Amino acid sequence: MAEAMQLALDDIPAIQARFRLQWEPAQNAHVLLYPEGMVKLSESAAHILNRVDGSASIANIILDLERAFPGVDLKSDVLEFLNIAQEHGWIAIRRHPAG
Repeated sequence: MAEAMQLALDDIPAIQARFRLQWEPAQNAHVLLYPEGMVKLSESAAHILNRVDGSASIANIILDLERAFPGVDLKSDVLEFLNIAQEHGWIAIRRHPAG
């Protein structure tokens, strides 16, 4: 597992190269495939990871999700999931250059 760092809203997450996000009909779910196996994702985890493209900041991912699911404050849920994904090594975080 990767060492976790405190995430900031301007950080840019990317799915690690050894993982591939895809819909798996046999699982009836999105999964993260990797050489040693597969991680079956919850629907909410899939919505988040589908927006992790290596160019969108965490703030933009949250904003996009809140547009898709109006009336719901998703900031803490998204940050919690991205922390878990980072701890498991599913994503890498690129720090936005300071100012």
